[in-house]
Amino acid sequence: MSKSALKRRAREARHWLMDACFPLWSERGVGDHGLFRETLTLDHQSADQDITRVRVQARQTYVFAEALRLGWKPDTGTDLLAMGLSTLTGPALRPDGLAGRVLGSDGSGFTDDTADLYDTAFVLFALAETASVLEGAEEALAGARRILTAADAKLRAPDGGYFETLPADQKRHQNPHMHLLEACLALHRADPDGDHLSRAGEIVSLFDRFFTAGPGDLLGEHFAPGWTQPAGRDADIVEPGHQFEWVWLLHAYARATEMPVHARAEKLYAFACSTLDDEGRALQEVTREGAVADGSRRTWPQTEALKAHLAMFESTGDEAFAAAACRSFDVLMDEYLTPEGGWIDQYDSTGKPMAHNMPASTGYHVVLAMAELMRIMDA
Repeated sequence: MSKSALKRRAREARHWLMDACFPLWSERGVGDHGLFRETLTLDHQSADQDITRVRVQARQTYVFAEALRLGWKPDTGTDLLAMGLSTLTGPALRPDGLAGRVLGSDGSGFTDDTADLYDTAFVLFALAETASVLEGAEEALAGARRILTAADAKLRAPDGGYFETLPADQKRHQNPHMHLLEACLALHRADPDGDHLSRAGEIVSLFDRFFTAGPGDLLGEHFAPGWTQPAGRDADIVEPGHQFEWVWLLHAYARATEMPVHARAEKLYAFACSTLDDEGRALQEVTREGAVADGSRRTWPQTEALKAHLAMFESTGDEAFAAAACRSFDVLMDEYLTPEGGWIDQYDSTGKPMAHNMPASTGYHVVLAMAELMRIMDA
């Protein structure tokens, strides 16, 4: 019964994407200067801002790569992908080949050209996804290779992984590396001969040696230099959404490498599930003992919970995971996503909306979760 219920929800996801989400963001989420808008208003109207983040350009490029993959308006999707590709291989890159952070929305170039691993990872991810769906997009893979060369030359850190920014931060951070892993897996799908799994394996090794080295073998967020354990709040606070996200990534890595799923995936999943509220919502922050530290609820942890449940269902066939996925999907559809194709991005711990706009960056999380649901349920 849970499997058939999940199949119905996969069809619902497809209708929402094709009939609401993609039309809304293609019509109102594109500015006048060849850049995706940073936000829409809460009533789904265009909202012009002076700046837009490079990560938004990358994430929205991915959104329309997925739209094209699903068969939504091929001409429009192709045009929007070409627009994104032009940005990600041009104005979004510094002279040294790394991605910067913030562009002027008027097309004038960088307002903040700080080299940032997080943004660089999303540019790589978007280029990989573009290359996977857009015919004749060799430029996308060539651009990705140039960025990887620049990252190896400029960002490689002696204590493992990559510097998260230039100049280097005094802390180390798992989140940018997590998204670099995601980018490497996408690049492997688009370019199987590109040795991208080797780089992915390096990041999984960091996960094994450092990211989960703290109490309970849970995923930490921030670390001291040398990937040593942090002090103070950073030592005790974990994010359920990222525990879930790594569960999904470890399953994806196992499929790509044809290896067993990492043993810690099940522990992260069990812990993150134990922190869900009574309705199945994922909270923002908890302690390593599972106590609530920040009970607010953003959209993205709900999507990561859904993806983790789906990964567990795909690998085991256990309908209990399908039931959990149904629950997360219903939370998303009933509380976060609007019938018009937008979202309420955050609620406080009492369920009161905190969002003042609709950030375009949330679309990456929502569309990817919906796409995974449709893939697994063949919808």
